[in-house]
Amino acid sequence: MQVNGRGLPHAISTAYHAAMFDPTSCQDKAGSTMTVQQAYQYCMHLARDHYENFPTASLFIRRELRPAVAAIYAFARAADDMADEGDDDASKRLKQLDAWEVLLERCEHGTVNHPVFMALGDAIHTCKLPSSCLHDLLTAFRMDVSIHAYATLDELLFYCRHSANPVGRLILALHGITHPLALSASDAICTALQLTNFWQDFSRDLPNGRCYLPEEWLEPAGLNSTDLLEKEISDRIRPVLVQAIEYTDMLFAKGRVLMPFLPFRLKFQIAATLRGGQKILRAVQCSHDPLHQRPALQGYTWLLLAPLVLADVLSPPYRSPAIST
Repeated sequence: MQVNGRGLPHAISTAYHAAMFDPTSCQDKAGSTMTVQQAYQYCMHLARDHYENFPTASLFIRRELRPAVAAIYAFARAADDMADEGDDDASKRLKQLDAWEVLLERCEHGTVNHPVFMALGDAIHTCKLPSSCLHDLLTAFRMDVSIHAYATLDELLFYCRHSANPVGRLILALHGITHPLALSASDAICTALQLTNFWQDFSRDLPNGRCYLPEEWLEPAGLNSTDLLEKEISDRIRPVLVQAIEYTDMLFAKGRVLMPFLPFRLKFQIAATLRGGQKILRAVQCSHDPLHQRPALQGYTWLLLAPLVLADVLSPPYRSPAIST
């Protein structure tokens, strides 16, 4: 359920960039305007070419919902590239994100002659998507441009509430799930996945000047973000990592309350996501040097996880009497 991975590989073609702010590029050679169906096909093509952690191409998402998911992905993918890719300075990146938000606002109230926003606007209205979640994603992308370290856990969680949690809420909205307990559990899973991604990617983020371990966690160990960015740190980081992993484990456990709310097929998606995230977290925990070596799952790991995923789907570990059927 995660979308924002910071530093994701460049995904938007030259033609796509040409279309980004030029509505006329959404017309064919005869000058006819692109249809909504063609706009969805455009987003699906983009999603299939550049699918990473977002469940666009998942067989566990019902076929009729996949175009809407692809529209969400295309919107977020482009904004992520604006924040992270290329050589533009911060001010230009922020202006591009502002322009992207203008198009979002326009598609909420009418038709925008742009493939991403034509599809996204239709999805917002037909699937009753909470557009506030899309605005939240843009807040996170702006933070990617200007903030590279966090003083407190609350500041880091604020980022996660805007970068990761909206994706889960959008997927639930597509399935008509609005129960407050389900939304809270989804937020826990998405935040846990975002944090796991941070802990997995030390070896990528630190060389790029990004530190996601809060200063308030580092200080008791006699460290700060500058130490991690500029110095060789070894044993002193271990208690900080233990704290980070324990906190993330707690969020994964809290998120399991979501399972009974989900339709059968989506349960597979979320169960696999949970098990995979927790397995990566264990890999970080067992790594001898997570600051310089990126732990990753091997292909055979998913075969080992398959029985656990199936057990989670068939017998969810948590049930709530507050759930209405």
